[in-house]
Order: sequence, then structure tokens, then C-alpha cells
Amino acid sequence: MSVQADFEKAAENVKKLKTKPTDDELKELYGLYKQSIVGDNNTECPGMLDLKAKAKWEAWNLKKGLSKDDAMKAYIAKANEMIQKYGM
Repeated sequence: MSVQADFEKAAENVKKLKTKPTDDELKELYGLYKQSIVGDNNTECPGMLDLKAKAKWEAWNLKKGLSKDDAMKAYIAKANEMIQKYGM
């Protein structure tokens, strides 16, 4: 399978986890996902009062400079690690 196909499969499988991952794990996964799909974050940082949006923005912004291909590979590895940890 291609990296793209593996990425799409991992994105589907991670939605089926038996237990909800930690917030830090979710932020890591979110940042890698956005970097894989969109590339570098070039959006404005949300306001201080929107804590959830700000956390997501920061998670994505931390991945700046990572190529889409490398982000997909890292996402696949993280998703597989979470599937092993939490089960499907």
C-alpha cells in the first residue's frame, strides 16, 4: 500500500479506539493530521478565550516544516501505537 492509503486507513482506525486517548495524544495526532492534509499552519492564532481552538492551533503549529509525507508516516506510527495501547 502507498503511504497515502496507509494514512487514510490509520485515520479511519483511530476513530474506532475502545478508550479515549489522553489530551496530549489527541493533540499530537491532530497536529500530524493537519500537517499531512494541509501542510504548514498559516492561519492566525485563535483568541485566548477559545482554549480548544488554541490548543489545536498550537499542536498543528508545532509540526511546521515537516513535509506532508513525513507527517503522514509519523501519523501512521502514532495511530498504530494508540491502536496497540487502547485496542479497537
